[in-house]
Amino acid sequence: MKELRKDAKIETQCLHAGYTPKNGEPRALPIVQSTTYCFDSTEHIAQLFDMPTEFMYSRFANPTCDAVEKKIAALEGGVGAMLTSSGQAASLCSILNVCSAGDSFIAFSTIYGGTVNLFSVTLKKFGIECIWADADASDEELQKLFKDNTKAVFGETLANPALTVFDIERFAKLAHKNNVPLIIDNTFATPILCRPFEFGADIVVHSTTKYMDGHALQGGGVIVDSGNFDWTASGKFPDFTEPDESYHGVVYTREFGNMAYIIKARMQLMRDLGCYAAANSAFLLNIGLETLPVRMKQYCINGLAAAKFLEAHEKVQSVSYPGLESNRHHGLMQKYLPDGCSGVITFSIKGGRDAAVRFMDSLELASNVVHVADIRTCVLHPASATHRQLTDEQLVAAGIDGGMIRLSVGLENIDDILADLAQAFDKV
Repeated sequence: MKELRKDAKIETQCLHAGYTPKNGEPRALPIVQSTTYCFDSTEHIAQLFDMPTEFMYSRFANPTCDAVEKKIAALEGGVGAMLTSSGQAASLCSILNVCSAGDSFIAFSTIYGGTVNLFSVTLKKFGIECIWADADASDEELQKLFKDNTKAVFGETLANPALTVFDIERFAKLAHKNNVPLIIDNTFATPILCRPFEFGADIVVHSTTKYMDGHALQGGGVIVDSGNFDWTASGKFPDFTEPDESYHGVVYTREFGNMAYIIKARMQLMRDLGCYAAANSAFLLNIGLETLPVRMKQYCINGLAAAKFLEAHEKVQSVSYPGLESNRHHGLMQKYLPDGCSGVITFSIKGGRDAAVRFMDSLELASNVVHVADIRTCVLHPASATHRQLTDEQLVAAGIDGGMIRLSVGLENIDDILADLAQAFDKV
């Protein structure tokens, strides 16, 4: 294939990466709906239990999932990927792959509320400490958060729902100064709008439930490994550089080189936790991926139009959408997301929680759902839904108030979307 311009290459990868049919094979990605694979000898199977480098059981890997993993890895520019059962499972495994009991990691307070609870409560029970950071703090202040046992830094390209833009390059340098990887949740941006590895990130996670799927058909997640972090040179990750006795002494950096992270995640965590993606789910996800470049372009067009409408409305107190020139993160958006910043907007309506609820209940085209990043326009009240478990102090740290509404602009005609917003405002 001749060299393509960058955006054209990504569009081609959405269609072809991971599965290229040969003569007589189906054009569509086949669904290998099987848990089990046959082998000619007992010895062959025994060797795979020492080193599972072939399909042997679908808890480890499945041909349909493998094709989609290769596609997502190509889109992000990584060396490998692993599908999971949900975005939360991807976030969990991304941390457990580098942290053990007694370790810590740094995360930024604006990340998704469900992830806040995962990191603050559940991982604490595992003996892993999450150190919360403010993205607006100086490098000197952030440096003080690192401990000898700190093993990673975690942030979101576009925070959910605060819609702040993460300064990937800055925080990658800070993480690498301390010999730890930077993990980025790239869910809202997708690799169509931002490729974090190009700015120094080491690991990327997604909730594929959102824009990648796009149709609200199934939950899913993925972890992508850049292959760029030097686990040996870091000196902080013996689980990568010393023998794994649970796999007959395999040394991941020695046996798998720059794929050490993603292979370890599969051989250890997927083996033990079993949070695998089903073949049929991967097939449906692939359908969403095939149209991702076209959809993301339109989401951005509709999102910017809706944000400008909201910014000008007398009943709106504030709008958070980095595509607006008035937004304090507009400069970062132009650096990291020059083609747009998705269709997700957060805004606060005057009158607080009661006014927000009346507005949302008055919408006719937009759906009030516990979801985001769909082909259909939808809304959610973060303070009483996705971030309900947070304290008042945590809500403030996450940039959430009672009047905040998360609007996920879909692919309907923009005039219809704006008309629906307008009539709902009239009823407040």
